[in-house]
Amino acid sequence: MKLVGRLIVGLVVLAAISFFAAPGVAFFALRSAAEANDAAGLARLVDYGAVRQSLRPQLDGNPAALAPAPSFMEDPIGAVRRQIEQAATPQAPDVEAYLTPAALAALTRGEGRYASQRTGGPQPSPDVTTTGGPMPTPVYWGMNRARMSVADDGGSETLFTFERKGPFEWKLVHIGLPEGAAPAVAPPARTTPVPADR
Repeated sequence: MKLVGRLIVGLVVLAAISFFAAPGVAFFALRSAAEANDAAGLARLVDYGAVRQSLRPQLDGNPAALAPAPSFMEDPIGAVRRQIEQAATPQAPDVEAYLTPAALAALTRGEGRYASQRTGGPQPSPDVTTTGGPMPTPVYWGMNRARMSVADDGGSETLFTFERKGPFEWKLVHIGLPEGAAPAVAPPARTTPVPADR
């Protein structure tokens, strides 16, 4: 009977540890899936709609974009003005540039706004081990939401917010980029064909 009691206590302790460690496991699974260019794995780990919504106001550089839009019923003039201002402002860097596997992997390594430059180019060869990077620091750990930050060498922090979708399932719902402007993505270099020797 003592053995069964110890086994039950051990299982409860293991379940509790797994329950609270799941967001950290989700972060490392995200890094690994991004570095392996695993689109199916990323789809299970990232709520792309929520992450897009979290990135747009950060890339606009407009603090007013972070505020919710006024309702047409409550403030018709303000709602129309907001629509005109949004149409008149220049387009921000593309949100999709941060959602490619290469950019997500760079974000988990703390590259912040420079991760958008990782959208193109060849992926590392499979025989090169790329998994790794700085350890995330827990910023907030709750029952249904966890936030971790990864700092680069200069101390700029990229924040990752995960939300519980099941007992042990967590999804990335928000990426907080470091302050500053997104760097311009350089156009791909044109290669001129080398003439063949005759």
